[in-house]
Amino acid sequence: MAETSGVTLREPANRVSPRAPVAWAAWAVLRFLVVAIAAAVVSTWGGGFTIPTWVRAAYLVLALVYSVAMPAYRYQVHRWETTETAVYTQRGWITRERRIAPMSRVQTVDFDQNLIDRFFGLARVTVTTASAAGPLKIDGLDRDTAETLVQELTRRTEADPGDAT
Repeated sequence: MAETSGVTLREPANRVSPRAPVAWAAWAVLRFLVVAIAAAVVSTWGGGFTIPTWVRAAYLVLALVYSVAMPAYRYQVHRWETTETAVYTQRGWITRERRIAPMSRVQTVDFDQNLIDRFFGLARVTVTTASAAGPLKIDGLDRDTAETLVQELTRRTEADPGDAT
């Protein structure tokens, strides 16, 4: 395990909301539908371009498998945790990423929701740090949990005398 200034890289304790996989599946289905509709439009008005039946069938199977497997796997992987000294995240689908942001490095804490998140009562918290690796993102949080987390991290960040660099 890697250790930096008393902070250990480990699996975070908290899971995302149990509603997150349903929202992730909805996004996956929506993306596949957009591509399918675009392909149907091109086939209909594309000047003789047709998509073979086997390609359509393979696409449907891929869409179904992805829409079921990806959300279930992501739910098992995505975790988060905060302590007085750091924010821990673990996320991924094909690759897995574990990150730690010491409170002294936190610059901003953001709350956001897309349309599907709002429908399912979910939100994302993004913690921006002075790191070239980019922000830490916690997807699939219950809206109330996300709002509380933003308030808590903002309070901790304001209390830290460091300059977040």
